[in-house]
Amino acid sequence: MATIGDVAREAGVSRSTASYALSGKRPISEEVRRRVLAAAEALAYTPNAGARALATARTKVLGLLAQFHDDEFAPAMLQYILGVTNTARDLGYDTLLVTEADGVRALRRITDSRMVDGVVLMNIAQEDARLPILRAAPQPGALVGLPGDCSGLDVFDLDFEEAGRVMVDHLHRLGHRELILISHPEHVVERGGAYVWRLRDAALDRARRLGLTLHAVYGESRQPAVGRQLHRLLDAYPAATGLLINNEAAAAALPSVTYERGQRVPEDLSVIGRYSADFAATFSLPYSFVESAPDRLGSMAVRQLVRRVEST
Repeated sequence: MATIGDVAREAGVSRSTASYALSGKRPISEEVRRRVLAAAEALAYTPNAGARALATARTKVLGLLAQFHDDEFAPAMLQYILGVTNTARDLGYDTLLVTEADGVRALRRITDSRMVDGVVLMNIAQEDARLPILRAAPQPGALVGLPGDCSGLDVFDLDFEEAGRVMVDHLHRLGHRELILISHPEHVVERGGAYVWRLRDAALDRARRLGLTLHAVYGESRQPAVGRQLHRLLDAYPAATGLLINNEAAAAALPSVTYERGQRVPEDLSVIGRYSADFAATFSLPYSFVESAPDRLGSMAVRQLVRRVEST
């Protein structure tokens, strides 16, 4: 494995000059910098993480605390994670994914040990027990998700209230008068998933103001329960001609359900979901949707986090 000394010899400079050229810590002429970078590439040089951490007090690693809950749809969660990891890589950082169930203990461990330069939190609850730990940590943090109290924190999230209103308005403009809203499972709400009730409550309020009937129900998260529930709902509310979906598992299952029922979209049933364009393409969903931008939210959180890390 090549060392910084090997790079220096290949480039014809001192070890300190090679180090400064690679780290950007001191001004180096463009010609020297190009020689050092070329030597590093030719030798496949990778800086020693331990030595770098000792020299700079930085690890070039970001922590990502995220969990895959059984009642949430894993492909949707992965889009948020990829937004974080891809952007971190582009900015020169590795990502430490921490999925420990005890989020408070995990966050305290990685911040107290200085394993990471900063932290991104996902699966944000309305009353999130991790936030006091993050506020007290020496490293900066960013949230993908809106808690009840976001004071002192960088928070990135979709405006779920506006999404609910937009979804109702869309179906109202199409002339629909009775609608069904399928949300995430009730367990998500019970552990503090405020985004579920933020969209639901805003949609119910907008429907009431417009004189529409909106049946709001909690959905399932796995097959075959998702498909069976969709059949039951469409049977229970035969007058409903519009469907709002704030549940990625339900959205992915709907095409097969409507096919089995002989229903055409949008001729027999209009549908609007809340998910990303990539998600729609992955599952071949032909419906209107509000863009949830998971990759963009993750990317924005990382960029802000790195700005804070590198400004200290």
